[in-house]
This record gives sequence, C-alpha cells and structure tokens, in this order.
Amino acid sequence: MTDARKIEPTKFEAGSPDEEAAFLRLQAALPGMFREIFPDRTAPRTIVVIPSLSLDQDVMAKVAGAHHYEERMLGMLMLLRLPRARVIYLTSQPISETIIDYYLHLLQGVPARHARERLTLLACFDSSARPLSEKILARPRLLTRIREAIDDPGAAHIAAFAVSGLERSLAVRLGIPVYGCDPALQALGSKSGGRQILREAGVMIPDGVENLADDVEIAAGLAALKARNPGLRRAVVKLNEGFSGEGNALFRFDGAPEGPELSRWIHDQLPQLFFEAPAMTWDAYLAKAKQMGAIVEAFVEGDEKCSPSVQFRIDPLGAVGCVSTHDQVLGGPGGQVFLGCRFPADEGYRLAIQTEGAKVARALERHGVLGRFGVDFVSVREGNTWRNYAIEINLRKGGTTHPLLMLQFLTGGAYDAETGLFRTPAGQPRFYYASDNLEAPHYRGLTPADLVDLSVLHGLHYDGTIHEGVVFHLIGALSEFGKLGVVCVGASPERAEELYRRTVEILDREQNEG
Repeated sequence: MTDARKIEPTKFEAGSPDEEAAFLRLQAALPGMFREIFPDRTAPRTIVVIPSLSLDQDVMAKVAGAHHYEERMLGMLMLLRLPRARVIYLTSQPISETIIDYYLHLLQGVPARHARERLTLLACFDSSARPLSEKILARPRLLTRIREAIDDPGAAHIAAFAVSGLERSLAVRLGIPVYGCDPALQALGSKSGGRQILREAGVMIPDGVENLADDVEIAAGLAALKARNPGLRRAVVKLNEGFSGEGNALFRFDGAPEGPELSRWIHDQLPQLFFEAPAMTWDAYLAKAKQMGAIVEAFVEGDEKCSPSVQFRIDPLGAVGCVSTHDQVLGGPGGQVFLGCRFPADEGYRLAIQTEGAKVARALERHGVLGRFGVDFVSVREGNTWRNYAIEINLRKGGTTHPLLMLQFLTGGAYDAETGLFRTPAGQPRFYYASDNLEAPHYRGLTPADLVDLSVLHGLHYDGTIHEGVVFHLIGALSEFGKLGVVCVGASPERAEELYRRTVEILDREQNEG
C-alpha cells in the first residue's frame, strides 16, 4: 500500500498538453481497477466524491440554494456498505452532522459508527458562486488533506457530478483518475455537438440548425426552419451549454411575413423571446449566445406529449449498458425546466426510447465517452403509437442520477433492461417519484433536526423490510431557502406518488399549524 503523504503533488498549467497527457495516463488505470477492484466487495478502495456543479455559473446563480445541490450526491455514502471502502466527500460549506447521520442510518447491516470511521468530510468554508472544484484547487492545504486521506492511490478514483477542465486539473493534482468523461469530449454533450451525435446515431430529431454564433445567425436559423416548414408556429432557441432547460427560450412566428423580409422580421422580434430562466434579459441571453454558441430547433407540437429520458453508462472496459428511463416532470414559464422525475418512463415508449438511446450510446462509445449520461426525448402520441424525438444529450450525471443510485443502494436490486423495470433481489418491481424542487416559503426555518423529527413522527422514512418509503436530500437548503429534495419509493407508480403527496401534505400541515 502506498503512503499517500509521500506523493508529491503534480501541477501543470490548466488545460496544457502536459496536464492532458498526465490525465490520460491516470485514466489508463481505470480498466484494471474496474476488473479487479470494483467486483470485489471486500477490496479496499477510496472514492473521492466531488459534487461540483462545474456548469455555467450565471445560470447556477439563478438557482436558489445552488451550493446545497452538492448534497445530491450524498447517496454515494451508501458505498460505505462495502466493508473496506472509504469515502472522501468534498463540499463548499460543512454539512450538518444531522444530515450525515440521516444517511448513515439508511445503511443496512453496517453499524453507523463503522461507516462513519471510514468517511472523511472536507469543506472549503466558501459559499461563493464558484464551482466547488475551483475552490478546492485554490486551497493547497486542502489538497494535501485529501491526499493524506487516500490510503492507496492505486485503488482510488474520483466520482464527479460533471467532468470539466477543473475536475481534470483536480485529478492530476491528486494523482487519481476520474470515473467520467474526458473533458476534451464535452463538446459532444453541448446542444450543437449533441445534435450532431444524434444525427450520426440515426435517431429521429426535430428539424434544427446548430453552431449559431450571434443574433444574425440565430435569426437566419429560425428563418430557415420556417422556410422548410411554412406551418411552423413555434421554435426553441437553446444555449449550447444550457442545462435543466434554463438556457432555453421560445420564439413564436405569429405574424411572420413571407419572402425576403422574414429573416429581418425575426431579428427584430428576438428581444421578445420567451425565456425559461427567471429575470433573463435579451442582452444577457445574447451575450451568452455569443460566448458559447446556440442552436434553434422546431418546437415539437402535440396534444398528448411527454418528456422522457433514458440513462446509460459506458464502463472503463467499453461496455454499454442502459441503467434507467424516466418521465421528466417539467415546469417553469414554458414547461421546459426540470423539476423532478418518475421512474420508470411510461410503458408505452420506455423500451422504444431505450432502443433509440442505445444507438446514441454506441455512437458516443465510438468517440471514447466514459461514465453516465442521459438522452432526452420528446414523445408525442399519434393514434396508438408514440413518435419519439431525441432532443439532447447530457454528458454527465443529472437530476435523474441520484434517485436511481439511491434505489440501487437501498434495495440491492437492479435495472432489468428486458422490461425496463427495476427489481429487488426478490424480483419485486419498485417505482419512484423524485423531485429536487419541493419548495414553499413556509418551509423556511425548518432545520435538518426538525425534518428528522417530522420524518420519525409521521413515518416519512424508508423501510428496508418492505423496500418502500421516503428519502430526503437537499436537506441543507431547507431552513434558508424553503427547498427540499425527495425520493418516494413504492411497489407501484401510484404508491410512489401517494407517498409524495402525503409528504407534501404533512410538511404543509405541520408548518402551517406551527
């Protein structure tokens, strides 16, 4: 076993060829670890969890309690059920011990004290609006403490929410690989790159135009969509690096002229775009479009329309596997902002989007993609069938990742790709309704301890004997922002949603009465 304290930190200029080469050397160790360590539940290992939201920070600034979203990966603490696993969990601000205790008591068959001794919590004590990974890199002594907590770098890896250049630099500084996609490939998950991959995979996509650099090109792209389909009523403009629908804007063709005046008319109408992000302005949106690029896409119309997604994993040996399907619960002004999800997706199209998603996954594997990612669809009923349009690729973990991982860790079950269902070890199907946005002003002031009290009083907890119940996350955001996440697991879809409604009713009643 290597003494991590003797490892000299490796530091290259961020994004330099030397850093990229060092990163690839580290990544080359993953296949061996995946063959030898991952399948052996008794093998010593260290998982360094970096839940950094290394995404567009202007968009993140509009998310209430953004840094508390780092808590969404606390389900990874369930890895402590492996008897010799160590978990190092990094956050911007310290996490309440009440929250940690809540998660450790979800572990079945492992004494909480035994698990706690194998858990290292480290914080930057920094709530500024910067990605967590950037904060860690700015603290050399914190990097030293992380290295000291790693027993054997040869049996350690980083589990990250997203892998950007920041996480690449962090991996090189720590001397361990990341189980995730090389940031050199991240363009494949942008709106423009994603459409190109979807086209390469041969799946059905809405008409659109990619790689638009400014307002003139956006207007020309919208004009091209209208010219190809004169009956088109609406289109969506999407920022290349937007996420959760916050970078989307709706354009309406009402009153559009025909002929050569169309493009100029559209250009003049762009400041009236209908933005999904709250308080977004045209000037700010245009600045983002010039910075990161954009696409335009025909709005998929339909009387009965759903927004499912399918999730895949490409492992270090190159094997492609479907891990879940979901129906997304969307909200926001135009119904394009991710609020939560139902698992699994509707049986009318779940296997179909799984099949189409597999085509996309194989295309991404050919490009060298590693780790978890999702493909979003818009599904429209036409008679007795569904037409499934692939609309984007999320080349990272997402809002559907942590509920599914939680279900796997809690039940010990697995996803059955033949049926699209999740089954416990006894073969029983399980379903869930999950949300990151259980939010109300009157929830403010509820502390983590209050939530635990209410959970115990009203039976809002997960029962491992029947594999049903409620698990909370984003608990740290509750008191200040009145915001909470929840995963409600049931033996049927109806039971899962019943548990969600009951949870909301109890929280509302207790706070209103209080």
